[in-house]
Amino acid sequence: SRASIPFCRVALRNARSTSVSTRRASIVTMSARKGGVASDEEFDAFMAKNAGKTVLVVDARNPDFTIEPDDEKFGGDAGTAPISDCGTAKRPNALNIPFDRATGSLPADGVESLNAKAGGDKGVPIVTHCGGGGRGQKAKDYLIGLGYTNVVNGGGPKVTELWERFGSL
Repeated sequence: SRASIPFCRVALRNARSTSVSTRRASIVTMSARKGGVASDEEFDAFMAKNAGKTVLVVDARNPDFTIEPDDEKFGGDAGTAPISDCGTAKRPNALNIPFDRATGSLPADGVESLNAKAGGDKGVPIVTHCGGGGRGQKAKDYLIGLGYTNVVNGGGPKVTELWERFGSL
């Protein structure tokens, strides 16, 4: 009988399979997600559980590219997911609330804006993200610490499978 290894199932579930023949060998290339980023199945279950509800999006990227230079790749106005789209017709449910690595927090005024948009409901569905999920996870943890109970980390534009599901919210 075969032994089941849970880690391998998770890793392969999140892998993008690409076969490359090298002397009949097959190679699977992994585009691993950062820790805490939802799997496709987890994200779909989150969206199904919240069907019919307004899902809010917390974009934890920093529009000051001198602080977070990597955010400019996707988040600059020439990028594929501009931060400036938050709160516009392109991303009406998105709030840009940059996660501050130095303080390990989200700014108070941003959290106040989120609370206002949520109508004070700490059970409102929220997707956090940054570029690839690291700060998105920190933002998720911070919000949970404030009492929010329905939060998922969607990764960000680098996690295209999930971005396609929430990038226009």
